Amino acid sequence: MTAGWRSAAVAAGERAAPARLARSAQAGRSAVASEDAEQWFGERSRTTELHVQRVPLDALTGWHADPSTGDLHHDSGRFFSVRGIDVSVHGHEVSRWNQPIIHQPEVGVLGFLAREFDGVTHLLVQAKVEPGNVNGVQLSPTVQATRSNYTGVHRGRSVPYLGHFLDARPERVLVDVRHSEQGAWFYRKRNRNVVVEVVEDVEVLDGFRWFTLGEVHRMLARDDVVNMDARTVLACLPFAGDGLTADLAAAGDDFRSALVRSCEPDAGSVNTTGELLRWISECRTRTDLRTTDVPLAALPDWHRSGDRISHRSGAFFDVTGVRVRAPDREVASWSQPMIEPRGVGLTAFVVTRIGGVLHALVHARAEAGCADVVELAPTVQCTPENYRHLPARARPRHLDLVLRARPEQIRFSVVQSEEGGRFFHARTRNVVVEVGSPDGAESHEHRWVAVHQLVDLLRHSHYVNIQARSLVAGLHTLLAP
Repeated sequence: MTAGWRSAAVAAGERAAPARLARSAQAGRSAVASEDAEQWFGERSRTTELHVQRVPLDALTGWHADPSTGDLHHDSGRFFSVRGIDVSVHGHEVSRWNQPIIHQPEVGVLGFLAREFDGVTHLLVQAKVEPGNVNGVQLSPTVQATRSNYTGVHRGRSVPYLGHFLDARPERVLVDVRHSEQGAWFYRKRNRNVVVEVVEDVEVLDGFRWFTLGEVHRMLARDDVVNMDARTVLACLPFAGDGLTADLAAAGDDFRSALVRSCEPDAGSVNTTGELLRWISECRTRTDLRTTDVPLAALPDWHRSGDRISHRSGAFFDVTGVRVRAPDREVASWSQPMIEPRGVGLTAFVVTRIGGVLHALVHARAEAGCADVVELAPTVQCTPENYRHLPARARPRHLDLVLRARPEQIRFSVVQSEEGGRFFHARTRNVVVEVGSPDGAESHEHRWVAVHQLVDLLRHSHYVNIQARSLVAGLHTLLAP
């Protein structure tokens, strides 16, 4: 195929994608699956083995503490390490702190294979076990692998389907963008979020199943079922485009109608995309955030007991160790350190209708591990328990509005797990709260954005953080009639 024909094919695919995704989101059961999605997931959950045992950090096989710094490293020099940093942010209520943080400089691959069956787009979903998952098995992308995994550093089995993503033809790529992960726990961690469409037959291996988007969205409404890596890729799907009002015109209430209009680029927005980009640049420029490496053993606010590293207040998180046995994984057993949060997190979009178009209030949030200092976060992103020992002025803006929301204001509420490969039983309540008036909500750190603007920003790296991406995936589920 010549370059001109290839470019034309790519452009045609981009134009058609939103309508195809809308049809898949409204579809019921998969056209090629032999059993219901929930039955299939339930059976995988019952039959997949996972054994996780807590162990002291100094008993982790294959890991060692650097004798001069106390930093935790894998013996191979790959995978990830746990180090210490000191952070200062000029002008913030909490302007300085120190903490452990995960360094994982490799760029992993998070990818879904897509294929059309009977005119409906399907995604190949994997039921995957992770040591940090509260329930063992969760739905993940077709491929979820670090570079160390897929280059064989672990000396385990090869990663299925990986070749489709490493050598994809441009006209078959629906999504391909690098995004960050949790900036409070990872230091400048990025993953490649990819969706590649295939037209040829693909063998469906044990533990995999073709899902319509409608099926995925129904599973997203259940606690701790769709994992973080799947949610970030789902959020990147081009779920905005011209003509979606017709494609999603089935019955629904006024809220859903405003959400559908918010996916139409021509529907307008209270802030133009150009204004939002200038605002983000201004926030990044004026935020004076500095990080300095500190030996893990020398963090002044953290102490190491026999089995873990904890904050002196008992808040925030611990660094703990686990020994894992998972016969269905590429490597059947291993040990590793993990971050274990104290308390359940809360992320929330406050949304409102402006001119009949749904807008979400985003927060330009600085985090220690962000590659470009500031990314767009949910209206509220915190663990409420962590603010008990802090002054009232440090309490996140709009937190009380979310906590006091009436039942009829809550449009979406589900508890989701964070990345189970690095975080142990890390759970976050994801909420969408509708308010009647947009007045007074914006500030120098907050702006109203339409859904189509978020979708557009998600095509580019380091604009929308992982917590906001999970909520964007949640908003997509509300498009179903």
